Amino acid sequence: MPEPRERHVRSVPAPAFVLASVCSVQVGQALGKGLFGTVGSPWGVVALRLSFAAAILLAVWRPRLPAQRGDLLLILAFGTAIAGMNLVYPAMRYLPLGAAVTIQLTGPLVVSLLAVRRWRDAAWGLLAVLGLVLFTDPGSARSLPLAGVVFAVASAVSMGTYLVLSRRVGARLPGGGPLALAVAWAALLTLPAGVASSGTRLLSPEALATGLGVAVLSAAVPYSLEFTALRRLPAGVVGVLQSLEPVVAGLAGMALLAETLTVPQWAAVGCISLASIGTVTGANRRGGRGTRRRVSL
Repeated sequence: MPEPRERHVRSVPAPAFVLASVCSVQVGQALGKGLFGTVGSPWGVVALRLSFAAAILLAVWRPRLPAQRGDLLLILAFGTAIAGMNLVYPAMRYLPLGAAVTIQLTGPLVVSLLAVRRWRDAAWGLLAVLGLVLFTDPGSARSLPLAGVVFAVASAVSMGTYLVLSRRVGARLPGGGPLALAVAWAALLTLPAGVASSGTRLLSPEALATGLGVAVLSAAVPYSLEFTALRRLPAGVVGVLQSLEPVVAGLAGMALLAETLTVPQWAAVGCISLASIGTVTGANRRGGRGTRRRVSL
C-alpha cells in the first residue's frame, strides 16, 4: 500500500472508524429489516447481505489462501463468528431493531469488562451496561418473544467472539485479504438457509438492489472500518464504543421503520454516550497505546 495512503489512514482518530461503522451498520440493518417482506425471510436478507459483501471485499483485496494451516483455521473461525453475528436478523423478525441490537451488544460489553485493569475503566463499562438495561425498557422486558431473545443472545456471543478474533487476525495477518476470506466463508455458511427459505425471490430486481445497499452499509463498510480500528485500539475500548449501536439503532428505527423510543430508552442514550466519551478520553490520556502500529487496511 502506498505510504501516503497509510499516513492518511493513521491521521484519522481510531475511534472515528468505530463510530462511522456504528452509524453505517445500523442504517443498513434497518434497511435489511425492511427487506424481509420482499424476500420473505430474514435468512434471505442474510444471504444477500453476506454474498454481496463477500463479492465486494474479494474484488477489492483479491486475497490468496494463507499457506499456514493455523492462519487458515483462524480465518475460518473469524468467518464463522461473522456468520453467527448475522443471527440478529432472524432476531429482528420477533424483536424491534433497538431491542435486538441491545441484546447483541452485550457480547462486546462482556469483552470490554473482562479486559479492564482499572476501576475507572470498569465504571465506564458498567455505565454502558446500565444504559443497555434501560434501553430494553425493563417494564416490558417479559413481553419479548423467547425465539427473538435466543437468536439475539446467540448473535451476542458471536459478536464478542468476532471482536476478539478480529483483533487477532489483524495482528497476525496483514491487509484486508483475511477479512475478505472470512466474509466469503460466512456467506458460504449462510447461503443454503437463504436459498432454502427465499428461493427465486432473492433474484428480484428490488431484492438485489436493496440487498446490495444493505451489504455495503451493514457489512462491507463497517467490517472494514472495525478491522482498521482494532489494529489501533484495544478490544475493550472498541466494545464500549460499540455500545452506541442501540442508540443509533433506535434512531434508525424511528426514521426508517416508524419505531419509537420510550423515556427509559432516551435515558439510556445519555448513559451510553457518556460511557463512550469517557472511554475515548481515557484512551487518549494513556497516549493512544497501540496507535503506532502499522495500518494496512
